[in-house]
Formats: sequence, structure tokens, C-alpha cells
Amino acid sequence: MVRDICKDVIFLAQKAQPAGPEDRETAKDLLDTLAAHKEGCVGMAANMIGVCKQIIAFDNQGEYMVMYNPEILKRSGPYEAEEGCLSLSGTRKAKRWKSIKVQFQNEDLQPRVKTFTGWTAQIIQHEIDHCQGILI
Repeated sequence: MVRDICKDVIFLAQKAQPAGPEDRETAKDLLDTLAAHKEGCVGMAANMIGVCKQIIAFDNQGEYMVMYNPEILKRSGPYEAEEGCLSLSGTRKAKRWKSIKVQFQNEDLQPRVKTFTGWTAQIIQHEIDHCQGILI
């Protein structure tokens, strides 16, 4: 189900709770909402649709991917980016990393560790920030 985009900065600034099997419907709604906004959005976190859980969805080189409870384990190659967000107006500067190693659970809640680089890494970092209550 496509959900409304949350723009309440007080809600968005809350740290999200760990996600579990009971949150599969939220992950599906997140994917549906991301697809509905594909023209202007490449990633979303669950709090952007009003659910304070650690779930992100993003465009991974042309295919959508969902992560439950993502955590960055390693970072390298810092740079400054300028980003926008559906939940906020305008763009803002953000420190990002060219390469990140992420620990997460996939859609079947199986543990995974994967390294991402470039644009995909930047998207993931933005969404993990959302899970931590960090707004750009």
C-alpha cells in the first residue's frame, strides 16, 4: 500500500526501533511507496511513512532492495554531498563515504554483510541516518 510521506521533523528525529518479522507489511508498504515516488526518490526509511522501525528500501542499481536493521560496520573515502529528501524541503550538505560495509537482515530476516560503493552507498547512508533520527 502506498503511504503518505511523513514531514513531521519531531517524529523523524526519533531513533527507530529494531524491526522483526512482524514488520514485513511495513517493508512491503515502503517498497510500494518508494515505487510510487520513483521519479524523485531513490531510497526511503520506514519513518518516512510514519513507522518508527529500522527498515530501509532503496534503488540498488535498478532493483529495489530492503534492509532490516542496517548498521554500517566500516567506512572509507569521506566526501561532502548535497542531498534532498521527500520528508524535507530543499537540499542540504552531508558528509558521506565512498565505500561502506553494511550488516543487515534481508527480506527473510537472514543476516547479511555486504559492501556498497558510490551512489548506492550514498543512498544507504542517507536512509540509515533516518533510522538513527538524523536529518540532513
